[in-house]
Amino acid sequence: MRSIIRRGGWTAHTSGLASEHVQGNVVILPAAEANDFLRYCQRNPKPCPLLAVSEPGQAQLPALGADIDICTDVPRYRVWRDGELVDMPTDISALWHQDLVTFVIGCSFSFEEALLQAGLPLRHIAQQRNVAMYRSNMATERAGIFHGPMVVSMRPFKAADAIRAIQITSRFPNVHGAPVHIGDPARIGIADLGQPDYGDAVEVLPDEIPVFWACGVTPQAAVAQARPAFCITHAPGAMLVTDLLNHQLASF
Repeated sequence: MRSIIRRGGWTAHTSGLASEHVQGNVVILPAAEANDFLRYCQRNPKPCPLLAVSEPGQAQLPALGADIDICTDVPRYRVWRDGELVDMPTDISALWHQDLVTFVIGCSFSFEEALLQAGLPLRHIAQQRNVAMYRSNMATERAGIFHGPMVVSMRPFKAADAIRAIQITSRFPNVHGAPVHIGDPARIGIADLGQPDYGDAVEVLPDEIPVFWACGVTPQAAVAQARPAFCITHAPGAMLVTDLLNHQLASF
């Protein structure tokens, strides 16, 4: 999958692809902002569970895959200047320089394999859509210039399945762990489930409950607030596919 992405053969979201493998959210910042962002992740481990941090200027991430090149191995990137989204390329080699530090953050796609193995349906995968993601009214803890709302991903379940989903995902703290909210979206500041801030909407049936997990797109909300001079992230849902296996991240 990574080879296909590197050649430009896949530029969309990676939900449901390479399903046994850990996928990661990506944030790339100049070294001057990297310490603040590292502390932001440490203070907000639910939305920002760190899987790897590179050395400045290092495009490789050997802890996540021997041949990873962060400049080419994400299906679609977002380029930010002064907090504004200015481009969405599929290759950032021309933008790379020796001052950049890469952060890879755990993704809820990793616990979806365990949910599916337990027989729990995931509507966005069944419909070949990106997961629905929303800015909530839950604030993250500030670190230096970085702060902002927690972004959450939503999956609808029947009540019994929701309980099972909580049990299963709690085993995966490195990819957001247990949900942060269940039920009424208005209580966390979401006015309309049919209008996600990122990703694709899916129907919530009358006998289903919306279940919300912390999401690794949270740093993009923080970048928009902090307005660093330069930043690169993944496009929401277009993740870095690693060599790690999802079961390796299970805590029990």
